[in-house]
Amino acid sequence: MTSNRDEVDVLIIGAGPVGLYAAYYAGVRGLRTAIVDSLSQVGGQVSAMYPEKNIYDIAALPSVTGRELISGLRAQADQYHPTYLLGQEARDLAHMIDDGGRARKLVRTSAGLEVSCAAIVITGGIGTFTPRPLPAGEEFLGRGLDYFVPSKDDYAGRDVIVVGGGDSALDWCLMLEPIAASVTLVHRRSAFRAHAASVAQVEASSIEVITDAQIVALEGGRFVEKASIEVKGEDAPRVLPCQAVVAALGFTANLGPLRDWGLELHDNRHVVVGTSMETNVAGVFAAGDITDYRGKVRLISVGFGEAATAVNNAAVHVNPEAQLFPGHSTDDPHPGGAS
Repeated sequence: MTSNRDEVDVLIIGAGPVGLYAAYYAGVRGLRTAIVDSLSQVGGQVSAMYPEKNIYDIAALPSVTGRELISGLRAQADQYHPTYLLGQEARDLAHMIDDGGRARKLVRTSAGLEVSCAAIVITGGIGTFTPRPLPAGEEFLGRGLDYFVPSKDDYAGRDVIVVGGGDSALDWCLMLEPIAASVTLVHRRSAFRAHAASVAQVEASSIEVITDAQIVALEGGRFVEKASIEVKGEDAPRVLPCQAVVAALGFTANLGPLRDWGLELHDNRHVVVGTSMETNVAGVFAAGDITDYRGKVRLISVGFGEAATAVNNAAVHVNPEAQLFPGHSTDDPHPGGAS
């Protein structure tokens, strides 16, 4: 094994909620596991877009924030010590036979790492997603300009400008209003795409709303200090002080290199699976929002069940003598043997 090659039983592509749960179940089955994700943190869309938003449809949890959900899922998975390969994208897939005559797969990542595995479980949600850029001020990315809010505490006492008109933009505004010095919402249209209840909350708050407007420049030294905002019908741009800008302009998503893996796709964006969650490529399984089959319902709760189905079938693919049914978790009072 070379220094840039990792060898596991199962490679999970996507470290969102379904991917983390798949890593847990792979651990239950005693499988060596690696998780690769293009983002630099686990949690997928939940961490990137609504970490502080309450989620109400997780079984046994009447209400849980995105951050709490991801924290719990990671703690559950970490009992089995999976390898996290974050900030890199799964790219090339090759099929090979090892010295023992067993079928293996070799996945190369954008970081140049090679992962040898017996099975793959794709849990990539909507695929690789990239934030839509702010038209101006990209040079301040990471220096006051961000595309999501990893921790609201970083914005305490600051003048914050949030750009966008969707649910994420308004959620960030409402989340930051109690702790920021000021919050200003800038949207290029007069109508919002967000839920009406969120719009009403913003309008009833201290948040300043500027519509029919866009940021045309960010200025500052090492960090952003002010923003120039061009408003329709006004002769000169408004200049507002700010120490933070959140560009919640949405994301573009696609399957990226997975399109070249020979997978059967539906609508050119979802991976078709059977009842075992296996794709048309032997040894490649999928679970979560990225999958498609008759009657598919795209909910996190559905994805959890699909992850368990995919991993247990992958376990049999890795070892044909293994049982499909994993047994009940109550059979082992100390799952994972966590240290």
